[in-house]
Amino acid sequence: MQELSVDRLIALVAFAGTYLGLALGRLPFFRVDRTGVAIIGGAVVVVSGLLPWDRAVAAVDAHTLVLLFGMMIVAAYLRLSAAVRRAHTPVGLLALIILAAGVLSALFVNDVVCLVMAPIVLDLVRRLHLPPVPYLIALATAANVGSVATLTGNPQNMLVGSFSGISYRAFLLREAPVAVVGLALVFAVIWLVYRRRLPPALPAEALDERGAVHHALMIKTMAAVAVMLVAFLAGVPIALVAIGGAAYCLLTRRVNPDKVYREIDWGLLVLFTGLFVVIGGLEASGLAGETLGWAGAAGLYRPSVLTVVTAVLSNLVSNVPAVLLFKTVIPTFGEPTRAWLLLAMASTLAGNLTILGSVANLIVVEQARGAGIQIGFLEYSKVGVPVTVVTLLVGWLLLIL
Repeated sequence: MQELSVDRLIALVAFAGTYLGLALGRLPFFRVDRTGVAIIGGAVVVVSGLLPWDRAVAAVDAHTLVLLFGMMIVAAYLRLSAAVRRAHTPVGLLALIILAAGVLSALFVNDVVCLVMAPIVLDLVRRLHLPPVPYLIALATAANVGSVATLTGNPQNMLVGSFSGISYRAFLLREAPVAVVGLALVFAVIWLVYRRRLPPALPAEALDERGAVHHALMIKTMAAVAVMLVAFLAGVPIALVAIGGAAYCLLTRRVNPDKVYREIDWGLLVLFTGLFVVIGGLEASGLAGETLGWAGAAGLYRPSVLTVVTAVLSNLVSNVPAVLLFKTVIPTFGEPTRAWLLLAMASTLAGNLTILGSVANLIVVEQARGAGIQIGFLEYSKVGVPVTVVTLLVGWLLLIL
């Protein structure tokens, strides 16, 4: 019993310290970011002997890491600048950016899509003499909403796919309507908030400017994406498809692979690894099993409660750690498939609540800051709060029907 209590204490300290660090974004009094917090938490679990090395390695979900890595490589080859010529009005451009961000985030990882699109949007609004804030907020919020549609749209969906066994096609059929309605709501909210700041027309001379597009590389990348999508829908393991598509894209004489590797969020991959080990230690200590009784008492099996709790946790500790918390709880519910779908929906859409709600938001805000454009907490919240509330409500209704 003494050994068991020590194990539980170690697991609790590692878990609580890690999640506190994730919630704060750093460790107090230290220069350690979220990735470093996850590394330290995982190291405590292993070095203490709570989780032996072999079990720690086994606790890391390699399928999720390979899937995320592969999708990051494919997305790094993405070139989007040709699409903007189809817009003829400021409102039309807003709709186009929302549509492009939403669709591409459903196919790729939303964080990477924002990383690619943010410089393009910044260049566009500069050339077209448009207020940048509405378009940048549209990019971030639409990327989050669009990513809810598929298992490859964001990291938390990838986790849900690995834990639940739900197929790509089944997930798409249930979550795509949430994404479609959600993107329409994003457009409606942003138009209502910023309609007086949008000019009636675009300058004709600016529309004639052409962005640099590497057509051969774009055709190759889009062909790879099309084949990958067919394979996803056909039921081929998504991690296998992702790494295969990445390997095909890397077979090129046109792009220095170092440029591709710089687009990969290595810190996110390491953060995942550390969190897997921390949660593995929690399970090994027996504490994870005790959460089942707490979940039943809290009524988490009810869709409305699960949606609200997930949304709150996703904003407290970020969406990926929130999903990991439910790893052992969801399978005990009476309708686990619906619960997994609700978990994916709520953890994703909750990311729009504040600037800190998702990595995609932070990427857009930081890129804007580098260009001398400030998007403040309150400015973002004018769109983020109503978008989050209405999309969560719609998502909940669509998934319980």
